[in-house]
Amino acid sequence: MAYTLFVVEIISAFILAATLLYRYGDCYRNHILVTVSVLIAWYFSFVIMFILPLDISSTVYRQCDNGTHPVTAATVTGTGNGSISTPTPDTQCQKPWSYVPDIVFPNLWRVVYWTSQCLTWLIMPMMQSYSKAGDFTVKGKLKSALVDNAIYYGSYLFICGILLIYIALKPGVYLDGPKIKAIASSASNTWGLFLLILLLGYSLVEVPRNLWNNSKKNYTLTYSYFKVAKLSTDKCEAEETVDDILECLNSVTAAVGPGHPLHSHVETIVQKLPIQLRDKLNSRSPPERPTPPSLKSLVNLHKKTIKALHVLQRTETQWGLMMERIFHLEDVASNSRSPDRRFQHTFHTPRPRLQRIFYPPIIEWYWECFLRQYFLKAMFVVTCILSAAVVWSELTFFCKKPVLSIFANIVLAAKSTYNYACIVSISTLVIGYMFYCAYSTVLKIRLLNLYYLAPHHQTNEYSLIFSGMMVCRLTPAMCLNFLSLVHMDSHVIKERVMETYYTQIMGHMDVLGIIAEGFNIYFPMLVVLLCLATYLSLGSRLLSLCGFQQFVGDDELTTDLVDEGREFVKREKRKRQRAEESLARRRDYSERFTNRRDEEHDNARTGLLNDVDSDYYVSPDRHSYQRDTFRPGVEDIEQRFGESALPSIRTEYEGRRRDKMTMPPKGLFDDV
Repeated sequence: MAYTLFVVEIISAFILAATLLYRYGDCYRNHILVTVSVLIAWYFSFVIMFILPLDISSTVYRQCDNGTHPVTAATVTGTGNGSISTPTPDTQCQKPWSYVPDIVFPNLWRVVYWTSQCLTWLIMPMMQSYSKAGDFTVKGKLKSALVDNAIYYGSYLFICGILLIYIALKPGVYLDGPKIKAIASSASNTWGLFLLILLLGYSLVEVPRNLWNNSKKNYTLTYSYFKVAKLSTDKCEAEETVDDILECLNSVTAAVGPGHPLHSHVETIVQKLPIQLRDKLNSRSPPERPTPPSLKSLVNLHKKTIKALHVLQRTETQWGLMMERIFHLEDVASNSRSPDRRFQHTFHTPRPRLQRIFYPPIIEWYWECFLRQYFLKAMFVVTCILSAAVVWSELTFFCKKPVLSIFANIVLAAKSTYNYACIVSISTLVIGYMFYCAYSTVLKIRLLNLYYLAPHHQTNEYSLIFSGMMVCRLTPAMCLNFLSLVHMDSHVIKERVMETYYTQIMGHMDVLGIIAEGFNIYFPMLVVLLCLATYLSLGSRLLSLCGFQQFVGDDELTTDLVDEGREFVKREKRKRQRAEESLARRRDYSERFTNRRDEEHDNARTGLLNDVDSDYYVSPDRHSYQRDTFRPGVEDIEQRFGESALPSIRTEYEGRRRDKMTMPPKGLFDDV
């Protein structure tokens, strides 16, 4: 019974990580090493988030059992390092029903922490650089990956070397194996804390504000028009870059014939192109006097091709998802005025049977047009309270008398009544909220716009690897920061308390005096200034003044972009309507033609032509028309750049069916 909750949360963390990876990634098309590495990274991060509250409740019990639990009937004895509360003889410590033996948590945290650190600092950066390398051999790709990471890790090792020299020369401090390991852990956690505070300063305000804005239908639709207009610029730039790549490839293919030593390398580059782009390349006229390329120039061209195709896939995918969102918002706006209260879609897409049964048009109308806005407003109130509590606790967690941190007061109150369920629930809620705020912001930063997470199995390998790296780097620092908020870190509150096994394994962030006395205490207080700047939209206003396109309300540039985005949507809607009309005409014609041939076939079997071979009257194959029901107007939409990423056209069923029949390439990470 003691292991029940522990096992349930371990399994729940794995199910959650696997479900998210299945939703965003493509297990059939991505390389197996990428899938396994990302699954482990996400799974271990969720394990920390789910299991740390159990470690906290177990620590509360151990504090009580060892006479360090502050209860109302306790007597206080003074010591040189602070006060230690000891319970009276009639006080009995209640063991939590989720309590597990002491050996479980240390072994778990060792495996989780050091595995995730190896993934985020060693394995995944090498995988990411390897997948983007333009070399044509495994040895060349590994060499390029090492060179690409040498600059980054060289600066990191240089800083660590300076810190080691500083500690070695400091009197009274001796270097040994545990001390060096603590320094490495401290450097990693400090880097994670730095990034965490920057992300929280933005997301603690932006998450509630997005919920409030999403409850306003007109605002959401207008902002979506603005985003489509901005995305169209990125899409055009990506298409122009691909055109330049095709021009270079046209010259290279003309200069490198079948007997050339570099012909196999050129074919490797050409095979990376989608079929439509290959046809476009073959339709180009070759130059008159092409210059033969060198191996180094082919490597650079290969690398540029990989990046250009990746950016094109990202923009096409984001364009399709944004169009789907706008069409849905326009349907909500039009159905809100509908008197029959049945939700009608402009473009009908196949839905699973369970969704049709439990989510019929009537329920969909009440949810989308009536209940959803109130639900979002209620979530806005909840997230505002959580954000305010996190900001206040970050500002005051170093103050131990009186205790000002909200979460520390909640945990102390639950300690006195042995309310372990409250401790676990509050800890899971706060860690989960900080987890969502931090990770939902990473992929929205403009500087990191190269990476994205797109549903319906449309996220590429680069973005999956990047997300795995970020969760492994941020989660340990975020959990150590939360332990400081609830006064479970003795090095922060400067008081002798029994610490969690998580802190004992992860270490503290105060190995160096400059980190202990300044950075870890005062840097989290900057979250207040960052939240204030985000609330006033200072960053958006500054970027708008510098000429960058930002959504700042009634600005003239913003209004022009909104109108431009509305025109893009109208154009895309007309294109889809023509595609559906064309598909409907083809379907009607095929049905009439099939019925007519069936009638002729029956007449042939029963009429005067009874002696004619029946193989002559064969009904046309219907499978080709059935495939078109899943992909209306594919020829019209995919005529320029590869396979369309629109979920309404390329359904999940067809994508799963096609990918199961396609084996990944032989080369490692060559399926870009």
